[in-house]
Amino acid sequence: MNKKRILMVFTGGTIAMHNDVKSMRAIVSSNNTNLINMIEDSFKAFEIDYVEHSSFPSPYIKPIDMFKMAKLIESHLEHKKYDGVVITHGTDTMEESAYFFDLYFNIETPIVFTGAMRNLSELGYDGLSNIFSSILVAASLESRGRGVLLVMNDEINSAAEVMKTHTVALDTFKSLEFGPLGIVDSQDVIYYRSNTNTKPNLTISKLTKRVEIIKVASGSDSLLLDFLVDQKVDGIVLEALGRGNVPPMMVPGITRAIENHIPIVLTSRCPKGRVFDTYAYEGGGHHLKELGVLFSGNLSSQKARIKLLLALEKISNLDELHQYFDN
Repeated sequence: MNKKRILMVFTGGTIAMHNDVKSMRAIVSSNNTNLINMIEDSFKAFEIDYVEHSSFPSPYIKPIDMFKMAKLIESHLEHKKYDGVVITHGTDTMEESAYFFDLYFNIETPIVFTGAMRNLSELGYDGLSNIFSSILVAASLESRGRGVLLVMNDEINSAAEVMKTHTVALDTFKSLEFGPLGIVDSQDVIYYRSNTNTKPNLTISKLTKRVEIIKVASGSDSLLLDFLVDQKVDGIVLEALGRGNVPPMMVPGITRAIENHIPIVLTSRCPKGRVFDTYAYEGGGHHLKELGVLFSGNLSSQKARIKLLLALEKISNLDELHQYFDN
């Protein structure tokens, strides 16, 4: 029986860190040798090719780094047949990288992101078990065609749905709206449901745009909107109130941005539920939709930003952008 072949890509994060002996705080490791040795000792049933892409804490990873990583993996998949791909990543921005990949790739081969909440020096290090579960998921025929996945704490989540919900808990990654796609039980990969999202094809050849996020709060006005318009950003994501509403003082800034052909995407600061054009008062969702604001469904602001970054590389016409966002 042939072994399943897995491509494993290391990008850094807590999963490869250890504590400094003086400060007893986590520091970046210069390589993944210790982790690779642990994997090779434990996963002899698989044929694994290793790529040490980087050793970054995930706050260092920018969208352009996600793009370069996607191109690297694309190149490996073109030159050799793999049953699946596993990417280790820091947890702070892992959901953004995973969603970037989910939009970029349109392939059957499973791509799985994983990480750790505890480093190699800490009791209860969860990195090895997360890698093991991720390899099982990446190698499973049931994972094919499900889009990019994120596996932590033996739960399988869709990149489009998952969110980091707690700063330190081992079960921090949750699909709050729908629950996990499935689980890893012992060595069995079990799926309970299909993905909820239908994703557009946003494979791109370059990444050049700048999109910023504004979080809306009581009394927010047009100050930050006007600043971003003056900075000539390519797009703005509003993390709005409730169903997708903003204070009326923001409307002049929103109008100015749209008049300057800067698309605005609406999300909610609520962790569950979608934005919708329910309210017709000034600054309400219906009013914003009439102004030309794009609606992002139940995407978080950070994922809506990733989606807009990629969409703007394919099309800049506001009317045509609606096909990627409005529901």
